[in-house]
Amino acid sequence: MTRIALCQIPVSDDPKTNLERVRDALGRAASRGAALAVFPEATLTRFGKAVADHAEPLDGPFMTAVAAAARTHEVAVVLGTFEPADGRVYNTAVALDRHGTRVAAYRKIHLFDSFGARESDLVAPGAEPVVAEVAGLRIGLVTCYDVRFPELTRALVDLGADAFAVIAAWGSGPMKEEHWTTLVKARAIENTTWTIAVGQAPNPEARDGFGVGRSMLVDPMGVVRADLGPAPCVQVVEIDPGETERVRATLPSLAHRRADIYGTVRKAEVARS
Repeated sequence: MTRIALCQIPVSDDPKTNLERVRDALGRAASRGAALAVFPEATLTRFGKAVADHAEPLDGPFMTAVAAAARTHEVAVVLGTFEPADGRVYNTAVALDRHGTRVAAYRKIHLFDSFGARESDLVAPGAEPVVAEVAGLRIGLVTCYDVRFPELTRALVDLGADAFAVIAAWGSGPMKEEHWTTLVKARAIENTTWTIAVGQAPNPEARDGFGVGRSMLVDPMGVVRADLGPAPCVQVVEIDPGETERVRATLPSLAHRRADIYGTVRKAEVARS
C-alpha cells in the first residue's frame, strides 16, 4: 500500500501565502503517514496576467522552499508552478522525492483555449509526456485541461505509468464540475489505472471561477474511493498496486488494443474520400 495525501488547498495571488499553505499541508500529510502529497495546478499563484511576474525557474525561491519542506517531512510532492518562457510562462507540474530532489517536470501540453478563456495568451505549451518515479510509483503527470485528451493518459500508460496524478485549477460553470468528475473516472476506467486528481479549493477572495475542489481518488475499475467535496482539506488515502493487476486480469482492455488497425484508419479514410 502507498499512502497519498490529497492536498486540496485554496490558492492565493501571493506565493508566500501559498508556500505557507503547502508547508502546513505537508506537515499534516506526514503526521498521517503519507509517502506522497499531491497539490493542485498553479499552486505558486492563481491564474491571471500576474503569473508572468511571479513565474520563476524550478530552482527559484518557491520550489527551493517546497523542496526543503519535502525533505523536512520526508514526503514526496507533486505540485503545479509556473516557469518563465520568453514572454509567456510554462504551466509546469513538478515531482520531488522525499529528499526534496526534483525527479521530473512536466510542462502542460494542452492549453485551455475554451469556454471563452485563452490560456495560450499567457502560457506556452509543453511537448512531451512525463512519468515520474516517486514513493514507489510510476506516476503519469496530467494538468487540468489535459484530462480531456485520452491520448495523453494512454501515452503515459505506454511509458509505464501505474498511476496518474491529475492536478487542476478547474473552472466553475455550466456542466464543468460534471465534466471534471466524469473525465477523471473515464481516464481511470479506460486505462485500468489508479487516478489521483487534486484541484484547488475555492478561494472566497477570488471571483475568477478557478477552483471547484472535488479532488478524488479513483481506482482502476472507476470506483471513487475518496471525493473531498469543495472545502479545503488534506485527506490521506491508500493505493494498492496489486489492485491494478487484479483488475487487469479480469478486464484486460489494454491488452486487447488493435494498434495494427488504428494506424491504418486515417489512410483508409483518405482513400475513400
